[in-house]
Amino acid sequence: MTTIEIEPGRLFIGGQWREAADGARTEVVDPSRGTVVTTVAEAGAVDVDAAVRAAREAFDGGQWSGMSGRERGRILHRVAQLIRENAEELGALESLDVGKPISLCQAVDVTNAANDYEHYAALAYSLDGATRDTPMNALAYTRREPLGVVAAITPFNFPLILAGSKIAPALAAGNTVVHKPADETPLSALYMAGLLREAGVPDGVVNVVTGSGPVAGEALLRHSGVDKIAFTGSTAIGRHAASIAGENLKPVTMELGGNAAHIVFEDADLEKAVGAVIKGFVFNTGQFCMGGPRLLVSRPVYSTMLGILAEAVPGVPLGDPRQPETVVGPMAGERHLKKVEEYVELARKEGGRIVCGGERLDLDGGYYYKPTVIADLPNDSRVVQEEVFGPVLTVQPFDSEEEAIQLANSTPYGLASGVQTTNLARAHRIADRLQAGIVWINDWAMLDPAVPFGGVKDSGFGREYGPEALTAYTRVKSVVVSLD
Repeated sequence: MTTIEIEPGRLFIGGQWREAADGARTEVVDPSRGTVVTTVAEAGAVDVDAAVRAAREAFDGGQWSGMSGRERGRILHRVAQLIRENAEELGALESLDVGKPISLCQAVDVTNAANDYEHYAALAYSLDGATRDTPMNALAYTRREPLGVVAAITPFNFPLILAGSKIAPALAAGNTVVHKPADETPLSALYMAGLLREAGVPDGVVNVVTGSGPVAGEALLRHSGVDKIAFTGSTAIGRHAASIAGENLKPVTMELGGNAAHIVFEDADLEKAVGAVIKGFVFNTGQFCMGGPRLLVSRPVYSTMLGILAEAVPGVPLGDPRQPETVVGPMAGERHLKKVEEYVELARKEGGRIVCGGERLDLDGGYYYKPTVIADLPNDSRVVQEEVFGPVLTVQPFDSEEEAIQLANSTPYGLASGVQTTNLARAHRIADRLQAGIVWINDWAMLDPAVPFGGVKDSGFGREYGPEALTAYTRVKSVVVSLD
C-alpha cells in the first residue's frame, strides 16, 4: 500500500487554502485502528459565507459559466486523467479515511470517480437547447443554462464517488460549487480540490468547506446565495434539508437511505446468486445505501440458501484494509459500529436466529463487525424495516411471486432491488412491479455513470448519473423572436 504524508487540512475557498475564521479544527480518525491521523479545519458560518461568495463571484464573472461546453469538457477530461495519474494516493487516502479495503478503493472508488468526470466531460460538449415548431410567426427556441451556485453535501461512505457524482455534472453544466463533505471523511475532498485546480478549473468555481453538519452543513443549506442543493445522506437529514429548500424555493436532488430487497427464486443459479447476495450486504462493510440487506428466498430453496450462507459468509476475508486480500474492513466510525451492535441485539430480542456473525471483531483497536446473517424475523421487525447500514443480512422465505413483491415493497424505502432468476419473463415481470429506482437482475451493484440511479418513497427524488443528472443542474429558458 502506498504510504502518504497527510498534512493538516485547510479549507479551500476562492482558490486559496485557509484556516477557519475562528481557528477551529477537528480530528480525522483511522477506523481500522481508532487512532487520529490528522486534523482539518472546522468551518463555521463565516467560512461558509466566504465560500458561497467566492462561488457566486466566479459564477457571475463568467470564468466558468461563460466558457463553452467544449472547453469545460476539455478541462473535465483533464480532471479524469489526473485522478488516474494519482490513483494510488487517492485510493490510499480513501482507505485510510473510510476504512474500506485498499483493493476496493482502487478498483471501485478511484475508477468510478475518474469515469464520472470523463462521462460528464463528454456530455458537456452536447448540452444544448432545441427549436420548436409553433403556429406563431416567430422563431422559438430553448436554451439550457446553469443554475448558479450548487451546494453539494456528501456522506461518509463513498466520499470520492458521491462527490464526483455531484460536482462533475454541476461543472459540466457551467455551475460553481461549494462542497461540504462528511465531517468524518474529508480527506479525498481536499485532495480533489487540488487536482481540480491543477486541471484548470478557475479559482472560486469549486470550494471545499470541511466541518460538522449542524454548523457548516446547516449554514450552507440556509445560505441565500445557494441556487441548488444536491444532497446524499440519511432520510431524516434529507427531510430537514428538503424542508429548508422548500422554504426558499430552491431546486434539490435528494439521494437518501435504502433497505433493498434481494429476491432469489427457486429457478435461480444458486452458486451465482449467493455471490451476488454476499456482495450485496458486505460491500463497503454494508455501509451502502444501495446495498441488499433483505434477502427474500423462495421456500423450496430457503434452507439450502441459509446453509450456503452459513458456510460461505464466515470465510469472507475480514480485517486490515491495507492488506490486498481483505474484502471487508471496519465500520467507518465508532458510532456506526455501536448502531449495528444495537440492531443485532434488537434482532435477538425480536426472535431472530443468528445464522453466523453477530459480534464485533477485536483487531488493532478498530471498528470491526463480523458479517451477520439473521433468520426467523417477522416482516414487521425493526431490523427488517429500518436501515441498519452495516454488514447485516436478514433472510425471509416466500411462497409466491405475489408475496415476494409484497415483501420487497413493504418498507418505506425504494432505492434499489435485485432479482435472481433464470426465467427472463419473470425477471421483467418482477422488475416492473418493484418500487425502486434501479433493479439488478442476476447480480448486484452494477453501476456506471451512464445509468441513472435514485430513489422513490423515503429514498428521495431526482437522479444521479446519466444525462438525467446533468439536466438537474440546468434550467430551461425559452426565447421567442417575432418574425413580423
